[in-house]
Amino acid sequence: MVDAFVGKWDLKKSEKFDDYMKKLEVPFTTRHMASLTKPTTIILVDGDTVTVQTRSTIKNTELSFKLGEEFDETTADDRKVKSIVTIDDGKLVHIQRWNGKETSLVREVEGDKLTLTLTMEDVVCKRFYERAQ
Repeated sequence: MVDAFVGKWDLKKSEKFDDYMKKLEVPFTTRHMASLTKPTTIILVDGDTVTVQTRSTIKNTELSFKLGEEFDETTADDRKVKSIVTIDDGKLVHIQRWNGKETSLVREVEGDKLTLTLTMEDVVCKRFYERAQ
């Protein structure tokens, strides 16, 4: 099921990304720089390991995990979190927990489009990607 997500995805549009970063308590300068970038996300599968790479002019990140297994993650904004990624109803659901807080990153593919929905408490951000050629 994760195969639908495999590929290279270019960010085309974001809604409420700054609000989401504020909720995460990301400092202003970092938020400003992040809002200017149009990252590319590359999702790979090797056996039972999924790798998500994010490439931008400001920062590159790489995350490898096995579905359904909790792992330690250092986020792009340097939060140390406990994460778990699962497939739920055809969606790639990534939950991050730290200091009594929780956020979800849900990826959904429809054709050549990927929608990433970031939710923390009452803030919902949507980021829209298209499959790179």
